[in-house]
Amino acid sequence: MGVSQHKQLVTDFFTALGEARIDDLGSYLAADVVDHNKIIHGEPDEPGAAFEAIAAQLAALAPYRARVDELIAEGDKVVARITQSGVSSGAHPRMPVPTGRSFENEAVFVFTVADGRISEIRGVSDRLGLFLQLGWNWPTTD
Repeated sequence: MGVSQHKQLVTDFFTALGEARIDDLGSYLAADVVDHNKIIHGEPDEPGAAFEAIAAQLAALAPYRARVDELIAEGDKVVARITQSGVSSGAHPRMPVPTGRSFENEAVFVFTVADGRISEIRGVSDRLGLFLQLGWNWPTTD
């Protein structure tokens, strides 16, 4: 797989997320994918935990949308700058009772691709803006 195919894989992954095609995640993510984006998901930083966390995130923020604004790829890495949006419409580990409020923010993800699948995910987004827009309490360390 070259960088063009890596970029297409990431684009297709975000399309699947926007269409809530949870059953298709295995087409894009390695079975042992590691997602380091724990501040939102709260899942353990262990292989395969991302599947359940992504499904929970999509259910809690439906309808979730992600527009890919920019992709940069080199070697086995793809960086995606996206604009994401959704509604606090379901239970979430950070807010068990939905607020019904919507959000839109930017995020940057760094994906590692191996053997035709995303094997590692790192993400940075405007989490403060997300929490404020959705009316969620800011996480504490206790």
